[in-house]
Amino acid sequence: MTDFHPLISPDNGQAAIDIHILDKGNFPKWITAQGAAARASIHAQKFDGAPGSLAIFPAEPANGSNGGWAAVIGTAHSQQLDIWTLAKASETLPAGTYRLQGWVAGAAMFGWMLGQYRFDEYRSDPVTGGARILLVNEPARIGDMAEQAAATALVRDLVNRPACDLGPQQLEDHVRHLAKDHKAEITVASGAALESGYPMIHAVGKAAARGFAPRLIELEWGDKRHPRIAVIGKGITFDSGGLDIKSAAGMRIMKKDMGGAAHAIALAQMIMRARLPVRLHLLIAAAENCISGAALRPGDIIKSRAGITVEIDNSDAEGRLVLCDAITKAGESKPELIADYATLTGAARVALGPDLPAIFANDDALAETILRLGTEMGDPCWRMPLWDDYADMLSSDIADTANSGGSFAGSITAALYLKKFVPDNIPWIHFDTYAWRAASKPGRPKGGEALGLRALFGYLAQTYPAR
Repeated sequence: MTDFHPLISPDNGQAAIDIHILDKGNFPKWITAQGAAARASIHAQKFDGAPGSLAIFPAEPANGSNGGWAAVIGTAHSQQLDIWTLAKASETLPAGTYRLQGWVAGAAMFGWMLGQYRFDEYRSDPVTGGARILLVNEPARIGDMAEQAAATALVRDLVNRPACDLGPQQLEDHVRHLAKDHKAEITVASGAALESGYPMIHAVGKAAARGFAPRLIELEWGDKRHPRIAVIGKGITFDSGGLDIKSAAGMRIMKKDMGGAAHAIALAQMIMRARLPVRLHLLIAAAENCISGAALRPGDIIKSRAGITVEIDNSDAEGRLVLCDAITKAGESKPELIADYATLTGAARVALGPDLPAIFANDDALAETILRLGTEMGDPCWRMPLWDDYADMLSSDIADTANSGGSFAGSITAALYLKKFVPDNIPWIHFDTYAWRAASKPGRPKGGEALGLRALFGYLAQTYPAR
């Protein structure tokens, strides 16, 4: 896993290459103050302060500067930098040490670090070129920013790994390593114990090959006297759709269907590394949704751990099936909060697009705080309604509920299904997250992505501050 700490360093007056940051409004005044060679170079690169633009130009040596050349980047923000302002510079500048002129890096440290994220372990010619180090005057923020970047990179790494190398066993292995690092307890239910105790997880994963058998992975950490919180992740390591098979195009990136588990694991890492005063209960419902003679059939009825019978309307609505047993288990310990992450519905993407994870919550104050913190941290989310009038879309003629409500309001009916398994008196938040980026942006390459991760951590860090 990438260690981002070395990419940001306290500014103690070391020699460094200058980075200037301008918007279109202050560019004209700044450019007139530069030397003739600098002006010519900047104009030749058609730099005018537009957001995301970058130019390198010859510069006279100055106090604390390496001299010879400097960089200038454009921004839309005239007061403070957003988290991605420095990402393009971090991606494209040569290896070296850099210093901002006239700006405090602040949260933009995050983008500087992730501009250097690479997933190249499967390449025979991995990208090299050395580190770009940023000098900052806020040394107390380096650790927090590096931990946020490391957690984001962990989500990306897990989601990017192909399903042949990341099945339920590998998810378990990762949680075991996490437990060892933090002296946490781990429990895994599989085989007969899974079938009797978590019948929905078993039903979804029973068609998989032996090496990809389903399981519920649990980690517990922290002082038992501290407030208990449950974090749950959907870990469908590949989703064929089951007998309601997906199209080839719809199946192409379904290695990412364990993105909820990746978020939950990364959040657990953040909680434990920050030593938040909570009793953490991490639950990963891991399975592969495959096709074989043992596959779950449309029309089957399965009794969940909660005792609710579920008629399978669609085998491709499997994520909510594995989650409902995990939510039931989490609720049995009466936590103060249940949070789940899942790449649950295409309907959420149709409604909100790929960048905004949909959140559903049974507690207004909880949802509003997470929305506010997400916006402040550059990790925005969007609240969707738990519209109870749609509950009858999940009705079944012969069972307590169906698992799918049809094509209308798909993300809402999925959330309403999950809500059936949440105890009434426990605050609950559900993230329907895409966990993927289809096109690259600075600091955000195509592939696995963390969406809604830092927003929830911000809420937990504020509610349960480290002592």
